[in-house]
Amino acid sequence: MEKRTELYRGKAKSVYTTDDPDRLILLFRNDTSAFDGKKIEQLERKGMVNNRFNAFIMQKLQDSGIPTQFDKLLSDTECLVKKLDMVPVECVVRNYAAGSLVKRLGIEEGKELLPPTFELFLKDDAKGDPFINESHVVTFGWATAEQLQRMRELTLQVNDVLKQLFDDAGLLLVDFKLEFGLFKGDVVLGDEFSPDGCRLWDKETRKKMDKDRFRQGLGGVIEAYEEVAQRLGVPLS
Repeated sequence: MEKRTELYRGKAKSVYTTDDPDRLILLFRNDTSAFDGKKIEQLERKGMVNNRFNAFIMQKLQDSGIPTQFDKLLSDTECLVKKLDMVPVECVVRNYAAGSLVKRLGIEEGKELLPPTFELFLKDDAKGDPFINESHVVTFGWATAEQLQRMRELTLQVNDVLKQLFDDAGLLLVDFKLEFGLFKGDVVLGDEFSPDGCRLWDKETRKKMDKDRFRQGLGGVIEAYEEVAQRLGVPLS
């Protein structure tokens, strides 16, 4: 597989074209950002940890029948993925109250949400990824009603699989965001799943083991990511 030109450079990943028009290479960088890019740092080993973490999670999801963009690892920081026509909508599941939900609704942090909530946000950094509803998605043509329903179904399936996976590792899957795209007409899970895009707490202590350590200046960000990976059995070398 020949790596060619940089197609897109995000806050923490770069996307490259290949000699196969249906495949891309994702490069996980050490860049770490928060608050829509207002806080940025380089964290040693982060690209490697997130790349291998994502590969492990995507394989678990594929084994459970969930279609994903992921094809295979190429190196410590790169993986091969299908080229998707991305839907500009983030699907968010919350199992426990945290983050923006607490701020918006005044819910106590850590409150278990039964059933879990399902929310939608427009993926637009310039607008601050605004909160949207299903009607917006269909009306403005970001996805069809059928595609949106499939995205919701897959998101809740992912939650069922990963809640159990993290529970077995002594962790609470507090919340997470997913992105989807179309591959040959089918809705497929895209982007990544790593501690950058979810909240994970230790079941016993409620210690934060995710990107909130960076957002809140708690320190030990990569050490927490590596501990989560170790508990799950993610091979980091």
